[in-house]
Amino acid sequence: MKTGLLHRFVAALAFAGALAVPVQAARADNLESSFDRALGKEMRAPRPATVAAPVPVQAWSGASASRSYGSGLEAEIAALANSSAGRIGVAALDLASGRSVAVLGDQPFPMASTSKIAIVATFLQGVDQGRFSLTSHFPLMMPVPSAKYSSAVAPVRPGAMMSAIDLIDRAIIHSDNHATDALLAAVGGPGAVNQWARNTAGLSGFRLDRDIATLVRDDGQYNPARTIDPRDSATPMTMVQLLTGVYQGRWLSRSSNAVLLSAMERCVTGKRRLRALLPSDAQVLHKTGTLSNTSSDVGIIKTPDGRSIAVAIYVTGQGGKAGRDARIANIARAIYDGYQVESSSFRRTASR
Repeated sequence: MKTGLLHRFVAALAFAGALAVPVQAARADNLESSFDRALGKEMRAPRPATVAAPVPVQAWSGASASRSYGSGLEAEIAALANSSAGRIGVAALDLASGRSVAVLGDQPFPMASTSKIAIVATFLQGVDQGRFSLTSHFPLMMPVPSAKYSSAVAPVRPGAMMSAIDLIDRAIIHSDNHATDALLAAVGGPGAVNQWARNTAGLSGFRLDRDIATLVRDDGQYNPARTIDPRDSATPMTMVQLLTGVYQGRWLSRSSNAVLLSAMERCVTGKRRLRALLPSDAQVLHKTGTLSNTSSDVGIIKTPDGRSIAVAIYVTGQGGKAGRDARIANIARAIYDGYQVESSSFRRTASR
């Protein structure tokens, strides 16, 4: 193994050891049950439009039913996630307390590059099964120019050969589409990722239809602010379940899980999103997503007192990218502050 690869692999193992204390496997099932009890299968107001087969997309009317929120935090998140200027989906789970909040948590949103977490997880399962190794080499998948919607799959050609660990880093840290499609081709395409999501992770609100080259080429076919396109989508609640399972090490070996989490910790995109308004001592492990009229950021926020919060925020419309980024940043800060207040209140009560 080359020196650089060995260094990163050792660093990933050290990262796994650092996670061993806050992440307790015995708590995993309880937290998942708590999330399911809190959010269940009900849609949070405003109620979403229904996506029904065989219609591929559904117009979003923006109609909402009035709702009484159970806490100030829920009401604040709902106000910040107002969908009058474009749909906004939010879900968050405090892994310490099981406290969850959601707005349009069960409605599909374009995953864009947030799907790369599941793609990399699927590849790493192959590593655990002995199908690949982190030093296996695969070609970058380079797009060949083609007209929008001219084919079901956009044409690509093999590019430079790269090691799997380099492809993973490029896909998660830099959101490299060519590297992601290399990993996607290696595992067998979108169907293999869907199979992992359903059969291994138990995610029902996750759907990957296209490789990244096709997704990017055909971007803009529908306006996600007013239209629900079920292709290449996930619900915020499902993404939080994915983040929680990855963080708690439910599906991958300790070393493979550490590779993914270490890359998410080093993500350099989205500086104006999840982490923009958080305190400097808060740690963020995340992955961003961007397509036409939609921006997103999903990840784990680690607080200075040792707690972890899984957060998924999907924003459409809002007048442009700057507006979408600002929404994500403000919602993330509200979630962070709300959970901090609740945690402080719980500690004061417990000490009496």
